[in-house]
Amino acid sequence: MIALAAAAEGGYEAPGVADFWQPLIGDGAFAITRPIFVFGISAILLCIVLVRATRNLSVVPGKGQALLEASYSLVRNSIGRDIIGAKDFIKFIPLLFSLFTVILVNNLFGIIPVVQYPTMSRIGFPIALALVVYVVYHFLGARKHGVGGWIKRISIPPDVPGFVLPLLILLELNTYFIVRPVTLALRLFGNMFAGHILLLLFILGGEYLVFESGSIGLAGAGLVTWLMAFVMTCFELLVQFLQAYIFTLLAALYIADALADEH
Repeated sequence: MIALAAAAEGGYEAPGVADFWQPLIGDGAFAITRPIFVFGISAILLCIVLVRATRNLSVVPGKGQALLEASYSLVRNSIGRDIIGAKDFIKFIPLLFSLFTVILVNNLFGIIPVVQYPTMSRIGFPIALALVVYVVYHFLGARKHGVGGWIKRISIPPDVPGFVLPLLILLELNTYFIVRPVTLALRLFGNMFAGHILLLLFILGGEYLVFESGSIGLAGAGLVTWLMAFVMTCFELLVQFLQAYIFTLLAALYIADALADEH
């Protein structure tokens, strides 16, 4: 429908990748872009909220403290303790909780008015977070098992026939050193990028149909498009939470794997 209106009027341009590159200061690779600015706001906001919330704790929590405690309990108990284990989990809670809150807040910025930009839809941010997890679990594995023992542990599956061992070694090394960090980053990036593109399409397409199509029928279709934008926003809220949870859960799984005594 939007495409037909665009063909008739010649004025609608669908959102694309260029809409995610929004330089504020400078240009090129070293420009200060909108996602960098939004990420900085999220870091400042999280610091202020966490410091103020933990400074004035009460036995009967208010709404803010209750929400913060629920988030912390989710990461501490459902992810940290259940995945890593009661013996080792507590030392990794700061990392896991930081990952969860940073990703969740930056995802939620995609549906918050005025901001309306999910930082994780820029591939550089998920890659940076995935690299943190990558370095941590390889460091833990090498420290626990020794460098040679860690390489052997992740590359040589037990009880494997010798004739398939060379192929499996390549596959296992590829999994641990390439596939894991790449898929960890791409999963978060892809969901945030696709969701934001869809929201842009519904909102901007609806605006074009309502105000610029010049047709009552197309204007009515534009109102339906806005309704779909609201539905997609609600669905995107769920996806944003799930992606923060999944990223943190996988980080805990990788850490647990590095600390495990057996493969």
